[in-house]
Amino acid sequence: MVSRKRKHVLPKLLLRSLLAAALLIFTFILCVRLGLWGEIPSDKELSTFHYSRASEVYSADSVLIGKFYLNDQQPILFENIPEHVKNALTAIEDERFYEHSGIDYRSLIRVAVKTIALQDRSSGGGSTLTQQLAKNLYPRKERNKTTLIVDKIKEMIIAKRLEKLFTKDEILTHYLNTVSFGGNTYGIESAALKFFNKPTGELTVEEAATLIGMLKATYSYNPRLFPKKSFARRNLVLVAMANNGFIDTIEKDSLIDLPLKLNYREFDHDVGLAPYFREEVRKKVRDWCKQQNESGSNYNLYTSGLKIYTTLDSEMQALAEETMTIHMASLQKKFEQSYGNNAPWIKNKALINKMVKRTPAYQKLKTLGWAEPRIMDSLKKKRLMTLGDWSGEKPVNASAIDSVQHYMRFLNTGSLAVDPSTGAVKTWIGGINYKHFKYDHIAQSKRQVGSTFKPIVYTAALETGLSPCTYFSAQEVSYENLKGWSPSNSGKKDEAYLNYSMEMALSNSVNTVAVKVLEKSGIDKVIEQAKKMGIRSELPHQPSLALGTGELYVTELAQAYTSYVNDGVAVAPYIIQTITNQNDSILSHFRPKKTNKSAFSNKTGDIMLEMMKSTIDQGTASRIRSTYKLKNDIAGKTGTTQNNKDAWFVAITPKLVHVSWVGLDNHEIGFKNTSLGQGANAALPLFALWYQKLNGNSNYDSITKARFKKTDSSVLDLLDCEPIKRDGFFKRLFKNPNKKKVKKFRQ
Repeated sequence: MVSRKRKHVLPKLLLRSLLAAALLIFTFILCVRLGLWGEIPSDKELSTFHYSRASEVYSADSVLIGKFYLNDQQPILFENIPEHVKNALTAIEDERFYEHSGIDYRSLIRVAVKTIALQDRSSGGGSTLTQQLAKNLYPRKERNKTTLIVDKIKEMIIAKRLEKLFTKDEILTHYLNTVSFGGNTYGIESAALKFFNKPTGELTVEEAATLIGMLKATYSYNPRLFPKKSFARRNLVLVAMANNGFIDTIEKDSLIDLPLKLNYREFDHDVGLAPYFREEVRKKVRDWCKQQNESGSNYNLYTSGLKIYTTLDSEMQALAEETMTIHMASLQKKFEQSYGNNAPWIKNKALINKMVKRTPAYQKLKTLGWAEPRIMDSLKKKRLMTLGDWSGEKPVNASAIDSVQHYMRFLNTGSLAVDPSTGAVKTWIGGINYKHFKYDHIAQSKRQVGSTFKPIVYTAALETGLSPCTYFSAQEVSYENLKGWSPSNSGKKDEAYLNYSMEMALSNSVNTVAVKVLEKSGIDKVIEQAKKMGIRSELPHQPSLALGTGELYVTELAQAYTSYVNDGVAVAPYIIQTITNQNDSILSHFRPKKTNKSAFSNKTGDIMLEMMKSTIDQGTASRIRSTYKLKNDIAGKTGTTQNNKDAWFVAITPKLVHVSWVGLDNHEIGFKNTSLGQGANAALPLFALWYQKLNGNSNYDSITKARFKKTDSSVLDLLDCEPIKRDGFFKRLFKNPNKKKVKKFRQ
């Protein structure tokens, strides 16, 4: 009797236990649903979520050159996603995606049986794409067994709601736009651009399979880091596509045999094309967002998905960076050889200490109250670090002081090319390496411009009525009212007997004559002329202004020179054309800043252009013709500052104005000698090598084959005089060439 009663009791106990467990599970799920384990988004929140969209930067020739983002995410529409991308995804991740209602109960039972009963850890998680979308939208915050169960239930609840709010195609689109591909890259579009340098719409079947294969484990199946694992995973996706009828066996077999090919492109702000330019764009768009938001808009540079269309020519920029690397690497080697073991970054301890004290590491320890000897001892300790040079980066054992000495020796550069008719910037190189040298020599640096300022002096003189065939003695003068200041030339020994025409003096950059031309014009007139030509910086009210002691931005110098090929109108360089939203609706259109008022007469402009053509043909920049064999229409001016601290070259062509500067960030170090540090040697090649490449590219024939307008015969007549006149016999007889003339400078 007892055994029969037990037989009746056991099923009842089991049934009660199951009912209790079911009730417990139901109660637990209800508690999760009610938000007792954390808030669950409402239908309204789910239906109105917004993507975080990276803002994109495009060149004038429609090349994506950069992005600004918190998360690299560029959502795309369903119709822009190829069928084979969607097929690859459903085949490997959720075969019954179009059959279930957000939760695949059959998969859940399979997983439960295999994982719990058979202890098969490879059975998978049973999550549908809709559940994974829920996880993408509301990432899990903690990782432990209790919260995992809660998170799974939350995702199921959210998945069911998503299925009611969106169509299957919309869910698929949302998933592909939000899923992580690792490395702060979200969404199929950003992944396609990163790994294959193409939009999603252009992905091949095998490329799509590679990216979809990553989703199981974005690090382990990263095709750049683990190509073999990625290759095997890609082929597994292709097999799944064949098994589901998306591709046939023949296509599967042919695709499986294809090698894994990437066209990897990291959208890192430190690397890639035109990093200094992109940083300047970032600053300007950030300020634009701030201005717009003050008027009630809500734009965020990093999340609003703005499209920024710039003036940059990507191919020109790539060629400019290529030639910069070639020239600066070669110049750096010669520069270091010229100093040898007596280089200031080796021997000048006072200068080294000064540079060390400017470092963040020194400043940080100083704020902690450390004494200087203790700080210096700390900074002398060697550790493993990476140091870079023109041959690349390599790990070395070095101290913080070693690092300072290493980088303080590097020459740097800034170069800019603009369209003189509009001011549109075509190339922008702010330095030799943005990763190591963030300081932008276009946007941030003001340097003495040397002899590149002389054309402004001569322009002012012509505007006062001075004839271009006026002759000036090259004899050195000591100005007694300027404490004996005496500008000199580095020319011929018998220069004291020579009298230069203005054209000859400018093309050969004769310093003594430039000061005399300034004296003739008046300093005030020259400064006024400079302002008319776009110079905004304050200029020294000193005779040395004629030699370029004024400190200017590269952009100012470029603006001034645009006037010589733009009918006297100076045009400010600009870098952004339009800003649009993600749908390409224009939000702002940027127009070049023009004065629309000529800075000088047409006659003066024509005379100056002829003078600067002479600089190229037979003056200080003649290696344009002799060394680099450029036969294009070019005018220009070289410049070198005192103690060879700054080397400059400005080139004027009918369709481009190009300004280049070379020097060191530290003003206390200059070139060892003038032959190495003069503008014609250090800065001019940046233009010449680049223009050689433009000549070899038929895409730029409209620029390189453009001709200056024909010079009026009346202008040529004004310049038709002997370039140099030598003092007569008696004048030479009574003149001591080694003695400076003493006089007062006429203010």
